[in-house]
Amino acid sequence: MKQSPYRLGFTTLETEARIDDLPVHGSVPTWLQGTLFRNGPAKFEVGEQRYNHWFDGLAMLHRFAFSGGRVSYANRFLHSRSYREVMEFGKIGRREFSTSPVRTPFQRVADFFFPKFTDNCSVSINKFGDEIVALTESPQPYRFDPETLETLGAYAYQDDLVGHISTAHLHFDFQRMRHYGYLLEFGRQSRYHLYSMAADTGRRVRVTSIPVRKPAYMHSFGMTERYLVLTEFPLVVNPLKLRFSGKPFIRNYEWEPERGIHFHIIDKETGRLMKSARSSPYFGFHHANAFEENGEVVVDIVTYPDAGIIDLLYLDRLRSGQPLTALGKLTRFRIDMSGGDNISSETLSETPLDFPRIDYRNRAGHPYRYIYGVGTEIPGNFNDRLVKLDLEGRKTASWHQNGCYPGEPVFVAAPDASKEDEGVILSVVLDAMKEASFLLILSASSYEELARAEVPHPIPFGFHGNYLTGGSGPLSYRTLHS
Repeated sequence: MKQSPYRLGFTTLETEARIDDLPVHGSVPTWLQGTLFRNGPAKFEVGEQRYNHWFDGLAMLHRFAFSGGRVSYANRFLHSRSYREVMEFGKIGRREFSTSPVRTPFQRVADFFFPKFTDNCSVSINKFGDEIVALTESPQPYRFDPETLETLGAYAYQDDLVGHISTAHLHFDFQRMRHYGYLLEFGRQSRYHLYSMAADTGRRVRVTSIPVRKPAYMHSFGMTERYLVLTEFPLVVNPLKLRFSGKPFIRNYEWEPERGIHFHIIDKETGRLMKSARSSPYFGFHHANAFEENGEVVVDIVTYPDAGIIDLLYLDRLRSGQPLTALGKLTRFRIDMSGGDNISSETLSETPLDFPRIDYRNRAGHPYRYIYGVGTEIPGNFNDRLVKLDLEGRKTASWHQNGCYPGEPVFVAAPDASKEDEGVILSVVLDAMKEASFLLILSASSYEELARAEVPHPIPFGFHGNYLTGGSGPLSYRTLHS
């Protein structure tokens, strides 16, 4: 069977390590005094059973801590219920994104009355109050110790909001010091519940609820200074089918391009639905940014022509090295708030891009110039380069090294930075030829390599993470990058 050169990125990692001083080549900026937390799947087999999709593997946390130009590393599995059941019973017990457990007729009946949703929080990292949490698209976050990565238990919200699906990409409004997120509640009348949550509490407050007949799959959403932007792509599901079919979660969704994209603009303060408008059909996982300009709401999303990108990310296909033919492009939508349903769209760059990051602390919800992401140097390859787009100068910079496959680029602003791209980019890179990974540090302005810290084993390809300041003390919201 043909194998991809990057197959190690989709291979189970059993090793859990703690290394106080990684070998460093180059010079790590001494002002880096925080911690980069990363999240992603690291266990893809359970006994004789295998997970089907990249999004299904059991979560592992990774920690890179910086101090005085040195870098330490630790990794540890997240002990969710999904993980504990797998380890205890030796089989897959919960329905994941595209994997369903084998069920007897009795178990299928039990699942109907008492459905077991996954709590495998493999997607991202955030900070709720004094807690650091791992998140996924089911609504139960998990707390973990930021020093040891020990799982501390499920996070307890101090409210009674109900939902079956959530987002791991919450937004944080630094002016209001509030998180914003949404829940999808399935039912005879399904509803999107948008909520806010103060930085120092675990109590979510409903902003508004929007009824929906066939809910859309939405991995993220947008936020401007005044508004929340809910983007319904035309990948939708009949909730009854989801309940009765027994199929993995995403296999119940259907692509209905005639629906187009529905944008819903909601006022943060009043919960008022300010506008609903429809655009041509696209699919996307990640919103890059959104802002208000000249009476319009501008929404930047990494889009694909359709939802076929999901099928390209099955593990068998990724491990075989078949070409990845779907390319994400940064697309800008302009929604006229003055009246009518006019939405214009344009491709901001032909450079393939996904996992977009910006200077979130200073630019989220506001006009911005620079965006960072992963892309492809070799057509059809898995993510093999880091890219930087200058949206004003219409220029592109990139980092690429043969046999290396970088992950999401996290921007960290330099202290007292005066320019938007003054800082560094942090990315976990798999070196397929060395069969090991390293943490890459780039200058965000020049995109030149400053340093790399070598890890003695390959780290499976992850999804998202955040850099937080604070060392061994309380981690600070001031440098949270959502």
